[in-house]
Amino acid sequence: MNFTEEIKHDLLRAFPEKRCCRLAMFAAFLDTRGNFVRPEQAGGAISFTSEKEEIAEYFLALAEELFGISMNVTEAVRDPKYGRNKLTFTYSGEHAAVIAGEIKRYAAARIAERECCVRAYLCGAFLGGGSCTLPRGGAKTGYHLEFVFRKESDANDFCALLEGQLLFGNTIARGEKHIVYCKNREMLGDFLYKIGARGALRKFESVFEAREQSNRDNRVNNCFIGNTDKTAIASAEQVVAVRRLEEKGILQTLPEPLRRAAEGRVNYPTLSLSELAAVLGVGKSCLNHRMRKLVLLSARTEENA
Repeated sequence: MNFTEEIKHDLLRAFPEKRCCRLAMFAAFLDTRGNFVRPEQAGGAISFTSEKEEIAEYFLALAEELFGISMNVTEAVRDPKYGRNKLTFTYSGEHAAVIAGEIKRYAAARIAERECCVRAYLCGAFLGGGSCTLPRGGAKTGYHLEFVFRKESDANDFCALLEGQLLFGNTIARGEKHIVYCKNREMLGDFLYKIGARGALRKFESVFEAREQSNRDNRVNNCFIGNTDKTAIASAEQVVAVRRLEEKGILQTLPEPLRRAAEGRVNYPTLSLSELAAVLGVGKSCLNHRMRKLVLLSARTEENA
């Protein structure tokens, strides 16, 4: 089960109790996967298309509860890519125009005014035309939430509805469809909370935490590598300085503390300053001072050569 299916599984567990919320959800289904057509010599027809049997059953139950109508399968198309059937359900007759009119009037005037209806519309939009992906492993894919609408006006209205909930999306045309999408992690989490997809929200949070921990580990590792590189460069510089002093016959004339520091660096070139200080039995700051003095003496020797 992918993440989109997990979200829809959460949403299908509940059924709107209020008629206003059922109308809002029914409107969202029609805006994303449905249609209303008015034949020349008939009252019209309401249709809904779905590849998922459980979502089709949910929509049919919604139609029965709202309007007392039954919808018949009028088309079944096999999708070879995914190996499943795409079913279209239709209700025809004079009453279809009345139903469509009631839905549109309510959708235009009332959905945004009621918090419960906003949630119902968001749920219906995701069940009808929504999808969501999360980052996976080392892949570069990120967070992506999108909704597919038949009409550009419906997609724009949905963006406005999201904005009223402080959830912000963008629109783009994809063939004959109109997509509302978002790649923002915070918005995705807020959306899952808003629609009540608790199980999916827990998975989202676990994926986020795992990703954050991985990022923290990478930052620590990169820092460690960076520090290791700096240590290696400093050590190499100190070894070169000692060798130059030795070649010039200067090393033997230096005070014993400096000679011991020089010999220690040559004998243990891979140790960090702290590790070498422990071996020599001196403080890190003391050893650092001696190493800087050796490098400075070497540089002056080079300048005077």
